[in-house]
Amino acid sequence: MLNNIKKIAIVKLSAMGDIIHAMVALQYIKKSYPNIQIDWFVESAFAQVLENNPHINKIVKLNLKSIKKDKKQIFSQIKLLKEYSKNSYDLVIDAQGLVKSAIVAKFLGKNRAGFDKDSTREKLASFFYTKKVNIAYDKNAIQRNAKVLSSSLEFEITKEEILKKQPFLFFKNENKVIYDYLDNKKKNILFVIGASWPSKMYSKEKFAKIINTLNENCLIVWGSETEKNDALFIKNTSTAKVLPKLDLNSLKALISKVDLVIGNDTGPTHMAWALNIPSITLFGNTPGYRNTYLTDINKIIESKSSVNPFKLDRNDFSIKDINENEIVELAKEIFNGKKNKGLF
Repeated sequence: MLNNIKKIAIVKLSAMGDIIHAMVALQYIKKSYPNIQIDWFVESAFAQVLENNPHINKIVKLNLKSIKKDKKQIFSQIKLLKEYSKNSYDLVIDAQGLVKSAIVAKFLGKNRAGFDKDSTREKLASFFYTKKVNIAYDKNAIQRNAKVLSSSLEFEITKEEILKKQPFLFFKNENKVIYDYLDNKKKNILFVIGASWPSKMYSKEKFAKIINTLNENCLIVWGSETEKNDALFIKNTSTAKVLPKLDLNSLKALISKVDLVIGNDTGPTHMAWALNIPSITLFGNTPGYRNTYLTDINKIIESKSSVNPFKLDRNDFSIKDINENEIVELAKEIFNGKKNKGLF
């Protein structure tokens, strides 16, 4: 334990699933350091994932992606970081492990922790840290985040503790329209049909078959016009309902109220795990063992592809080969397991 740590900055910029994987550590940091101040630096697009969390003192929104479109934006971002460097952080922890996140960390403080050169794809990032943490890059992402955040503060988060975690996504003033879509007579199943790459997305035709077979209150969320069109296709060929576009705050609220989430390897699906809600995550060209934490209620189904976490193949569309009946049967198993435990 470090006696002189009163104020820390966590740098975890993106993406939604990666941020969620790191957030699990917050409750354990506060347990070990009850009075610590925690500021979190994040890309503005994902800030709502962090909002209303009682363990975070300040969420600092960056817009580093704007630099790609307008090089002059680098000056405003540097100015913002220099302003926050005046906060005199006792420790800055880069949980991202990229060169750009390491540079952000360097602006924020003298004492910086992060992955060592053997633990991250962008080995140059480790050059910026004064304290370096070792854990293999192909290890489970949730364990990696827990390790870099806890080891930097000289305590440990065990696998058993993560399994017993408290839900750690919070919401306030959500869009009340979400409650109009919930059913108190049928099981509410939320389908997350989008993903960051087309090759991470399951077949919309098979999603429709699953929905018709389950015959429950099946809801679809979407985030882009392409996803909206896919959602409408599923609606027109099944009994599903398509929700209006939701912000992340209302999405957290919705997921906390459903009975099961079925979706691709993407942020909203990982929200279910964070909220202790049952989930089935579908994997094709990304590694299931690395991107999820299996529990009695959080399950995965993988395609038959052999996935190399060091070099993902975006042209691997094997997720579409997953048999829809396998998903239906796993959903029934989860429901039966909860029923046997008296949770329904």
